Amino acid sequence: MSFEVLISLSSFGAAEVGRHGQLWCAQLARVAGADSVEVRGEMLRDADAELPALNGLAAVYSSPEGLWAEGGWLDSAALKRGIAAATKVGAKRLKMSIGDFQASSHGSLWGLKVELSQTRVELLIENDQTVRAGTLPALQTFFEVADRAGVPLGMTFDMGNWHWVGECPLQAAQALSHRVRYVHCKGAQRLPHKWVAVPLGDSVAPWRAVLRALPADVPHAIEYPLAGDDLPAVVRTQIEFIRAARA
Repeated sequence: MSFEVLISLSSFGAAEVGRHGQLWCAQLARVAGADSVEVRGEMLRDADAELPALNGLAAVYSSPEGLWAEGGWLDSAALKRGIAAATKVGAKRLKMSIGDFQASSHGSLWGLKVELSQTRVELLIENDQTVRAGTLPALQTFFEVADRAGVPLGMTFDMGNWHWVGECPLQAAQALSHRVRYVHCKGAQRLPHKWVAVPLGDSVAPWRAVLRALPADVPHAIEYPLAGDDLPAVVRTQIEFIRAARA
């Protein structure tokens, strides 16, 4: 079974990305064996210069903005910015969270449908680390309402983020697997006062069972810290780990 392994460029950490830029990180990831990368909007320093330079290296653009703004109105401007950035970087997929989607937001789904009909970029909804946009009930409600409005959407399933909102990743995987078009591989460990992202092999979660519950033929991205003296070797080892885990 063939699937692509990506590196989310946030995995290199804010300091490393700040020092070298996302283009350097993307090139390192590709040399180390990644099929592609996910460009991170929140880590861009000069979007106008960086996005075109990354064209051809990226499969996904990750927007730090939510689809629905505080108060429940559709943030069309944020969506347009995400689509434009994905287009500039040559990414076929745009990853966003739902933001503050609420009962009053249902009527605005027609606006989302219109926006998406005008682009070839595929929007994927991610479970983030907030209760309003990262819990199973919130996401199931959203997807059901979107389906009824004629806006069927796929999902980016972040394996680790469920811990941040106190939910079971395996239960979420079983409930949402039919939606999943992209997997964020992220382990989680508990420190005294917070959760932290770690490699899958170090995770407290039943990550093998979670992976088994998710589709194996969709892209899988590493989204946990990648660091070490020989960074290409570290990246290569983790890519091989993900491939072996899904073999």
